[in-house]
Amino acid sequence: MNFKSIKSSRAVSFVLIFSSLLLLVQCGNYDKSGRQNVDLVIKNGQTITMNADREILDQGVVVVKDNEIVAVGADSIADEYAAETIIDADGGIVMPGLINTHTHVSMSVFRSLADDVPDRLNRYIFPLESKLVSRDMVRIGAQLGNIEMLQGGVTTYADMYYFEDEVAKTVDEIGMRGVLGETVIQFPVADAENAQEGIKYALNFIDQYKDHPRITPAFAPHAPYTNTTETLQKVTELSQKHDVPVMIHLAESDQESKEIAERSGGKSPVEYMADIGALTSNLVGAHVINADANDLDLLKKNNVGVAHNMSANVKSAKGVAPVLEMLEKDIRVGLGTDGPMSGNTLSTLDEFSQVAKVHKLVNEDRSVMPPINVVEMATIGAARALHMEEKIGSLEKGKLADIIVVETKSPNMIPIYNLYSALVYSAYPTNVKHTIVDGKLLMKNRKMLTIDEDSVRSSALNFAEKVRQTVIEMDEVVQ
Repeated sequence: MNFKSIKSSRAVSFVLIFSSLLLLVQCGNYDKSGRQNVDLVIKNGQTITMNADREILDQGVVVVKDNEIVAVGADSIADEYAAETIIDADGGIVMPGLINTHTHVSMSVFRSLADDVPDRLNRYIFPLESKLVSRDMVRIGAQLGNIEMLQGGVTTYADMYYFEDEVAKTVDEIGMRGVLGETVIQFPVADAENAQEGIKYALNFIDQYKDHPRITPAFAPHAPYTNTTETLQKVTELSQKHDVPVMIHLAESDQESKEIAERSGGKSPVEYMADIGALTSNLVGAHVINADANDLDLLKKNNVGVAHNMSANVKSAKGVAPVLEMLEKDIRVGLGTDGPMSGNTLSTLDEFSQVAKVHKLVNEDRSVMPPINVVEMATIGAARALHMEEKIGSLEKGKLADIIVVETKSPNMIPIYNLYSALVYSAYPTNVKHTIVDGKLLMKNRKMLTIDEDSVRSSALNFAEKVRQTVIEMDEVVQ
């Protein structure tokens, strides 16, 4: 090839490269200076990635385009992007959004009722719900709970309740992510006369939301002892057919263990569920307190998720789940709050300290349950419990952009020598400054952006007057 042809070839190459760059700029992928156009850049943060290496970036940058994380790296990468919105974390902690693996969000309107009543579920909660659960109650309670969770850094939650389509509407409206289960139970409740009607309601709900980008519909049989074997098997069959989760209270109480042993010839709740074919990888079991080594092997073998609800379990004096043993067996475990009538808050951050301290106490070993394990169970571990670890739970390229910023300027956060310890033992929910779900800023500087907080508060207080009138009758019965 002669010099003239080489020169011509280079000219053609230059034209092609320039044309490609020009095309990219025209298409909106890059600005005129060659920086990639994105929607959001979070910079100047101590970034806890929760990736496989548990990498922490002292001056980290997280880049978001549409609803995905497109880059996570050192501060130098910020110059590569032109962002519509830039958040200066101001030295705060940037981390994955927290995931609440078990709650009954609408029960926020019942918070602080009959906290010390023995056999509370049967003597108080079920009768109260029979009088007051309605679409309005579910909607108002869910809106109130959604705000509480977002303000505390929860971006995804798993819920079990009645009229779950109403909960879904509130999740859609505020912009959160949810795994939402319609309750199936054998006796008459607000939205179904029996388990068969509950299953029908759940199927309609699943059909309505099966393609929603942020809502995963699910079945939620209340517990093994409040459903028949046939119902549990039917729910399992349908969950596999429709490829949806099943959420259930499992191995939660001595009464449950007693009733299931009588039904099954001495089996534990976990053994019974395995025996009837209901212990599957679709299942997320809440509590799992009464579980021995054989039960844990069954949970691991069947790839079951577990929701660990320390505050509610301690408050109800039911016991402490064998979570250390679960983690040793690599069982999928995530933190949950239970309902706001059980643990009284929907704050996963408030669970952190109790989880760490109580496990140390019951095991008489201050070295167990280190802070990193607690944070894992609220992020990537919780995502694993819900079988969503490929989408959420860590800050990594390609994952959905569910991110929170925890400020570190308040007195309770000064000084910080270990980020995990600061989160577990020092942080309050009010330290959460910004909350992002699916790439959208839902709370900025603690101000809600997608819902009128004052209006929700007013609706909840108005409904509380109705609750008070009913409670007068309830207290007379209980006492």
